[in-house]
Amino acid sequence: MAFVDFPEQKQSVDLLQRSLERGRLAHAYLFAGHQLTELEALARTLAKTLNCQNPVRQTPGGPAIDCCDQCTTCRKIDGHSHGDVHWVRPESKSRVITIDQMRELMQAINLKPSEAEYKVAVIEAADRLNVQAANAFLKTLEEPPAKSILILLTTDSQRILETIISRCLRLNFAAESGRLLAGPHGEWLKSFGELAGAEQKSLMSRYRLLGALLKRLGELKEEIEKGLTARSPLEKYDDVDPKLREKWEDELVAAIEAEYRLQRSDLLVVLQWWMRDVWLQTLSLGGDLLNFPQMTSAGQVAKRISPGQAMENLQVLERIQRLLGSNVQEALTLEVGLLKLNL
Repeated sequence: MAFVDFPEQKQSVDLLQRSLERGRLAHAYLFAGHQLTELEALARTLAKTLNCQNPVRQTPGGPAIDCCDQCTTCRKIDGHSHGDVHWVRPESKSRVITIDQMRELMQAINLKPSEAEYKVAVIEAADRLNVQAANAFLKTLEEPPAKSILILLTTDSQRILETIISRCLRLNFAAESGRLLAGPHGEWLKSFGELAGAEQKSLMSRYRLLGALLKRLGELKEEIEKGLTARSPLEKYDDVDPKLREKWEDELVAAIEAEYRLQRSDLLVVLQWWMRDVWLQTLSLGGDLLNFPQMTSAGQVAKRISPGQAMENLQVLERIQRLLGSNVQEALTLEVGLLKLNL
């Protein structure tokens, strides 16, 4: 992919391209956004642009502002086989980036480029840096080697140490909230709302809601596994060192888990928005305040419960989100939570 392939992120991409054009590229960037896979693609595109053999230029002979996405260098960076582009990802078991990983990266980044003009280091899910790794990385951020660019990716910048954030130029690639309602999320919510809008007198009715939620989560995980596995270097290279293969396998497991947790949180946020509509309608409020004015299901539930009960529902969903952020059993947490909802 090239920068031209990110029309929805035009504002932040334009800022990055202006820096390239003026030769004022920062030594360290923090790419913050909602989708880690998109942030990865953007970081990869920057690495390709810096080292592309046939880059796109604003003026003949001017600085590169985009990659050709076709040359040998671009293909090697896409294939995770370029010697001057390094990636660090959380380990699978602990889902953290360790000090040993960062020491290995810093040793590599301090070497002179072997086949390109710039060395690029990408720290994926930088919010997963443990304290020791983050502190060890600070010196490199303060005094980066010449011809090197450090790119940190995060979907949760609040978990990154302020000392690291202050040493990076932050670019926000977060999509608008309306993106969550497009396609399958919106279709699923409509179906879920219709189930919830019906009478919920029996325990079986409540378990139908749980089943609908778990089914959607299962579909999400399957989609994530399929997509990330297809993009993994494991699918492109058969004859690799066993240790490298094990490393790639661990990184894939961690990436799948991280992306699943993120998309699960998205789905529950959409459900919270619908529950907020229920609460507003128990207060006889609506119109422009509603997230889903076209859905009648929230109004059906609002007729059966009080404003206090509607507020309890929002608190239940907030608690579910907090619990799922820790190492709790997912299905049990969702079951207990849905049974507590006032519907």
